[in-house]
Amino acid sequence: MNNNPLTKQVNWGILGLGHIAHKFVQDLQLSTKSKLHAVASRDIEKANEVGRKYDAIKCYGNYAEIATDPTVDVVYIATPHSFHFENTMMCLQAGKSVLCEKPMGLNAKEVATLIQEARARKLFLMEALWTRFIPSTEKVLELIADGVIGKINFLHADFGFVGSKDPKNRILNKALGGGSLLDIGIYPVYLSMLLLGMPNEIKAMARFTDTSVDSYCSVLMNFARGEKANLYSTIEAETPTEATIYGEKGTIKMHRPFHHSEKISLILNNGSAKDFEIKYKGNGYFHEIEEVENCLKNGKTESDKHSLSDSLNLINILDRIKQGY
Repeated sequence: MNNNPLTKQVNWGILGLGHIAHKFVQDLQLSTKSKLHAVASRDIEKANEVGRKYDAIKCYGNYAEIATDPTVDVVYIATPHSFHFENTMMCLQAGKSVLCEKPMGLNAKEVATLIQEARARKLFLMEALWTRFIPSTEKVLELIADGVIGKINFLHADFGFVGSKDPKNRILNKALGGGSLLDIGIYPVYLSMLLLGMPNEIKAMARFTDTSVDSYCSVLMNFARGEKANLYSTIEAETPTEATIYGEKGTIKMHRPFHHSEKISLILNNGSAKDFEIKYKGNGYFHEIEEVENCLKNGKTESDKHSLSDSLNLINILDRIKQGY
C-alpha cells in the first residue's frame, strides 16, 4: 500500500515528553534524513524546556496543536499506554502519519480501529517495537533463516526489574495500562511471535498487586509444529533479561538486555561456538527511526518488518494471555 513519497527531510513531532521521548529525540538528532520540528506536552513550560534542549522549532502546550501543525510529517507518540489509542487517533484524523510507542493500544479492538483509520486515510502507521530493528535481532533472524541451528524446538525469554512501590506510579496504575505484561512482558511475547508465529495454545499465570495489575506473569506457549515458548515478566525482581533459542543443531543466546542486545552467542551441538558483538547506533531508537524514514521516502503506509498485521497479532496474543490468568 503506497502513499505519496516524501522527497525532503522528515519533520517529526514528539507527543509526550517523558523519559523515553528524550532518548528518542537524542537518536533523531543522529539522522541526516530527519529533523525535530515540534514537541508537545500538556505543560507548556515542559514543552519549552525540552524544545530549547533539542532545538525544536515549535513547542506546544497541548497535543491538538502538534496534530494540526501543517509542517509535521509524522508524530512519535510517547504517552502512557492508556493514551496511545486516543493520541494516535487524533493524529491520524488530522492527517498525520504516526509512530506509536508499544503497545499501540490496550486491546485488539483499539489496535484494529487504529489500523482501519490509517488504511482508510492512506497514512503511515507503525508500532514502535524497536526490538525488531536492532541489528542483533536482524542477525538472529539471519542465522535462523540460514538454518544454522535447524528447526527451533523451544525458546526461553524473560524480562524483570524491581518496580516502584508507589501505587500512583505508571507501572502500578491500572488506569494507565500498568503491569508487567504490557510494559515489559510484551518483549518476550514479541520475540516468540517473531520467531515462531502465532501460538495455538497459551497457558498463563500471574500475581497481582493491590492496585490490580500483574507484578509477575508466566506464559507457556505451544505452536503449530510442536515448538514451545517459556516466557515470563516481572516488576518484583531483577532477572537475567535474556533470550535463548534452542534448535535441532544448536542454540542462540541473546545476551542481556535481549530486547536491544549488543551480543549474541551461537553454540552448536558439534561443540563449535561463536560470539557476535553487534552494536546499535545511539540509544537504539535510531534503527526504528531509519525504518520510518525509509517507509515515508518510498511512499509506504506500513513497514514490511513490523507490519500492522504484526501489531494486531501481537495484541491478540497479549489479550489471550490476559484472559488466561
